Amino acid sequence: MSEHITYYAYLDSPIGQILVAGDGDAVSCISFTTGHLVRQPDPEWVDDAAPLRAATEQLEQYFAGERRRFDLRLAMEGTVFQKRAWEVLLTIPYGEAWSYGQVAEALGSPGSARAVGRANATNPLPLVVPCHRVVGADGTLTGFGGGLSAKQWLLRFEGALPVPHEDTGQSALF
Repeated sequence: MSEHITYYAYLDSPIGQILVAGDGDAVSCISFTTGHLVRQPDPEWVDDAAPLRAATEQLEQYFAGERRRFDLRLAMEGTVFQKRAWEVLLTIPYGEAWSYGQVAEALGSPGSARAVGRANATNPLPLVVPCHRVVGADGTLTGFGGGLSAKQWLLRFEGALPVPHEDTGQSALF
């Protein structure tokens, strides 16, 4: 498979269709078909699921509750800071949610919570690089490319989002 060809496929999931793209060796794009950051296949991409089988199988295993970490080669383009932030996201354990400040602390850059938020917003591989596990300092759900309902579903699915308190109807993570 040529590294100059980008293949794509759609995967059905409990939170809607997901676009998966890559060159057959590494995954370069995962996008939701709903939310505010919907990515469409580029015209030169090739509609072929076969080269993406490892990625789609691992995503199916994740949604079936059979996988908590992904084992895929990732092709992520971004700034040095974005790549460092995405590396920290990979360390957030399944079933946990961290605040943007906690991610900034883990980066060794405690004042960079807003920059962490911007890096999350540009994450080309949500789910695999779990930006959905990052929440506001007070535990509130904040932006997510697939929409807040998808983020809420993912956090509940992973056990990171508690059941709402009976007395207030509010959820709190911290």
